[in-house]
Amino acid sequence: MKQNPESQWFGERPVSPEDKTKLVQGVFDSVAENYDIMNDLMSGGVHRIWKDRLIRMIRPKSHERFLDVAGGTGDIAFRIRKAAGKGTDITICDLDEAMVSVGRDRAIDRGWVNDFTWTTGNAETLPFPDNHFDVYTISFGLRNVTRIDTALREAHRVLKPGGRFFCLEFSHVNEPFLAKIYDAYSYTVIPRIGQAVAKDRDSYQYLVESIRKFPKQKELQRRLGEAGFSNPRYQNLSFGISAIHSGWKV
Repeated sequence: MKQNPESQWFGERPVSPEDKTKLVQGVFDSVAENYDIMNDLMSGGVHRIWKDRLIRMIRPKSHERFLDVAGGTGDIAFRIRKAAGKGTDITICDLDEAMVSVGRDRAIDRGWVNDFTWTTGNAETLPFPDNHFDVYTISFGLRNVTRIDTALREAHRVLKPGGRFFCLEFSHVNEPFLAKIYDAYSYTVIPRIGQAVAKDRDSYQYLVESIRKFPKQKELQRRLGEAGFSNPRYQNLSFGISAIHSGWKV
């Protein structure tokens, strides 16, 4: 199969890979201030349960070095900090400076002034050395990466031998009747919420479409293996509305 097929699509619109990256950055420039409240509204708060499940799977330890990619507003990094404790080495890397700014402000509001390293960078060309991190996480971000296979290889590169990869992402519902209900909700309700709360229907229309373009569970599992990860696997959450993918670097 051709690598990075998603690079030609911005939601359901065909684009060049270069334009896709710019368009995605524009989306997150627009939604940064309302990103977390919109997650609550779109999922009925269930995204919090999914993220807590991810942290339980990771079992963070204070001696480990963490990289959270596409983690600008800090939701996952903050959970890792709470679980692992003070002094844990946690780096947040996001393509969009506006998202990083929101996350940095949220950390300061919690009294965490120097608890994280904040940086901007592309998941496809991470600004970190080889064999550097113990745990790589990316949550609700991989589907927005222009070249997914390239990003998976980068994740493998920056992890230490024995390092672990975790991706929490919206996925594909397998039960046909539930899938129809979910599609109807996604395409009609979510863009309207985006318009009412964030005054931005188009960005949330894209986010809905990007879920449908994201690889199905078994396909992403295969691509993780091709990127070099050992024992790639996934766990469906809420009937496949989201899934956690994981793998090891050996």
